[in-house]
Amino acid sequence: MTKIFKYTAISEGISYLVLLANMLFIKPNNFDLYKQLLFPIGMAHGVLFIAYVILATLIMKSQNWSWKDFGIVQLASFIPFGTFYIEKKYLKNA
Repeated sequence: MTKIFKYTAISEGISYLVLLANMLFIKPNNFDLYKQLLFPIGMAHGVLFIAYVILATLIMKSQNWSWKDFGIVQLASFIPFGTFYIEKKYLKNA
C-alpha cells in the first residue's frame, strides 16, 4: 500500500504542476486551448488528490505517523512540489 501511495503522491504532484502550467502559461496565450485542456487535467488532478488523501489516511497507522506528521502530509498536497518532499522524507522506505 505504501508503494501505491508513493506513486500516487508523485502523480498528484505532477498533475498539480501541469494544472498550474496550464493556467499560467497557456491561458494568457491561447484561451481556447486552455478551455480544452482544463477538464481532462482538472479531472485527473481531482481523482489523484482524492486518492492521495484517502491513501494517506489508510497508511497513517502502518507508517507510525503522529497527528502532526499526518497534518504535514495532508498540507503538502496543497503546496506545489509538496508531495515530492513527502515522497522523499516520509516514504523513503517504500
